Amino acid sequence: MVRRAIYPGSFDPLTNGHLDIIARACNLFDEVIVAILVNPGKQPMFSVDERVKILSDVLTPHFTQITIEPFEGLLVDYARKRQAQAIIRGVRSVKDYEYELPMILMNRRLNPDVETVLLVASEDNSYISSSLIKEVFSLGGSIEGLVPETVIKRMKEKLKDARC
Repeated sequence: MVRRAIYPGSFDPLTNGHLDIIARACNLFDEVIVAILVNPGKQPMFSVDERVKILSDVLTPHFTQITIEPFEGLLVDYARKRQAQAIIRGVRSVKDYEYELPMILMNRRLNPDVETVLLVASEDNSYISSSLIKEVFSLGGSIEGLVPETVIKRMKEKLKDARC
C-alpha cells in the first residue's frame, strides 16, 4: 500500500520553511500531495494557478513523489477522496500547536482514518511565515535566503505590476 500524505496550505508565497517540511515529509511518505487551499475569502498575492506554477517550478526538479493541486472544502473530505493516510502540518511554536490542536481533533472526529503528523520547523525556519515575508518585502526589506529565488523574482514582478 502506498503511504500518501497531504500537506495543505496557502503557500502565498512558498517559503524555505515550507520546503523544509515538504522535504522531510517526502522522507516519511511514498507520495506527498501539496494541496493549495482555495479560499475565496482571502486576497492572496498570487492566484492559485500562479502558486501551482511556482510550486511546480521549485519542487518537481527535486522530488519525484510530489503532486501539486488545488483543493477546496473540508480537508478530511479531500484526504478521503485522495486516499491519504496522513495530513502533514508544520509547527514553529507553541502558538502554532495551540492553533493546530483543535483542527487536528475535529479532523480526527470527522475522519478517524486520517492521522495528522506534526513536523517541527527547523531552527533556521522557525520564524518564517508567508505573511511576514510579504510584509518585509512590501516595506523594501530583503527576503533573500527565506524563499526560493523564483519567488523573489515573481514577487518583484507583482510589485512592479502594482506600481504601473
